[in-house]
Amino acid sequence: MTPVIMALVTSSGEHAFGVAAGLFVAAAATDFFDGYLARRWDITTVLGGFLDSTADKLLVSGSLIALVAIDRASIWPVLIIIMREFAVMALRGITAMEGHIVTPSIWGKIKANVQFGAIFFAMMRFAETWGPLFFDEWLMWLAAGVAVASGWQYASGFWHIVRKVDAKA
Repeated sequence: MTPVIMALVTSSGEHAFGVAAGLFVAAAATDFFDGYLARRWDITTVLGGFLDSTADKLLVSGSLIALVAIDRASIWPVLIIIMREFAVMALRGITAMEGHIVTPSIWGKIKANVQFGAIFFAMMRFAETWGPLFFDEWLMWLAAGVAVASGWQYASGFWHIVRKVDAKA
């Protein structure tokens, strides 16, 4: 769904933002519900977790890139968010190679929700600013801050696992 959302955001159609926002909400909701149901029914797999996480990162990154392209999002918080996404994906991959799993944290879930909100509101931007920025721009900076905090939490967990592996060697 990410390419469709990106195409709608960057088009000049009269209702394109509304349709893109609706599809984005639907994609974000399925991200939440498929993970919830997999955990509830105890049918989680390492591959499923990786694919779900990758799909989430593609949805967020693609939507943010489209918003930057039309000047609805600043490149700086978007860069912070996307860099965090790739860094955490790399850390998870390294720990997986060592046979460990870094589980999602509450910070990661908060980060995802704030990002989803910021992206949605950037697509459906309020007409008036809140001081020097639009409401969605404030949310985007908040999302970048939460992304840094979440990334720090994952990095700390990563180093904890590395120390355990080194101690066993």
